[in-house]
Amino acid sequence: MTAKYSRIAGTGSFLPQKILTNADLEKLVDTSDEWIRTRTGISQRHVAAESETTTDLAEQAARRAIEAAGISAADIDLICVGTTTPDLVFPNVGTLLQDRLGIHGCPAFSLEAACTGFVYALSVADKFVRLGESKCALVVGAETLTRIIDWNDRGTCVLFADGAGAVILQPSAEPGIISTRLHSDGKYKDLLTYPDGVSKGFKLVREGKASVQMRGNEVYKVAVNTLGQLVTETLNANNISKSELDWLIPHQANLRIIEAIAKRLDLPMERVIVTIDTQGNTSAASVPLALDTGIRDGRVKRGQLLLLEAFGGGFTWGSALIRY
Repeated sequence: MTAKYSRIAGTGSFLPQKILTNADLEKLVDTSDEWIRTRTGISQRHVAAESETTTDLAEQAARRAIEAAGISAADIDLICVGTTTPDLVFPNVGTLLQDRLGIHGCPAFSLEAACTGFVYALSVADKFVRLGESKCALVVGAETLTRIIDWNDRGTCVLFADGAGAVILQPSAEPGIISTRLHSDGKYKDLLTYPDGVSKGFKLVREGKASVQMRGNEVYKVAVNTLGQLVTETLNANNISKSELDWLIPHQANLRIIEAIAKRLDLPMERVIVTIDTQGNTSAASVPLALDTGIRDGRVKRGQLLLLEAFGGGFTWGSALIRY
């Protein structure tokens, strides 16, 4: 028997202990606190310790989500992780996380869709639950983006950060995840990229020249336009008006992008979960981090209607409309 919906039973998140402030960055690169805050909305970000891996962060977020859902790790029968910064080429982070949690035999995998990774992972897990192939799915977004940043590039080093967020999905007869909508377009591949990898032989890595490359102004324009169309598409596809939304929980890429999407939805910023000021852009981790923040501080309540959206390198973009 299949479930009509999947629902979020619990959330969790984790941020590394080390904090890097704008004042700290002023000592590393030609920038200023005012420049960073004005253009991005960021005042500080968390950076993983040298010994911390993406799986380390994912494990802590997962354990908190498990606790919040009131389940045990043994109940989990699917693990899906969105990440761009895996510990190893293989085994994948999902499998490494599975071992950390003492879970055996169930499907465990990672997928890579850059900053949209969590929304992609959530969509995949939702289908497993709706089809009856999972009764308790763990979905994680986790990143150690600071590992692939050029700390001499002020256009990128001020943005990216590390963290992890997780949710537990379970079957439900009532609406939980109402719909997910996923998109991608490779024609934008050169606007935001990490230009090296396994089949390229890690040549740039060996030469010390590999890092995230971004054409900021072009990314901003495409992101605002694409996300604006996405939120309209999501609402129209589900016959929901803007006024019915309780919360916008966006990818935390840039405060100006978040403000532009809120304006498109006629939502005051008081109904938008914003974490970028203290967490920076944690890529695939940013949406579940923001979701967990809103739930744990009491703003997001059961029964409310949430719109999650993200945009990342590829370009990839996606949304999830959720009755929490």
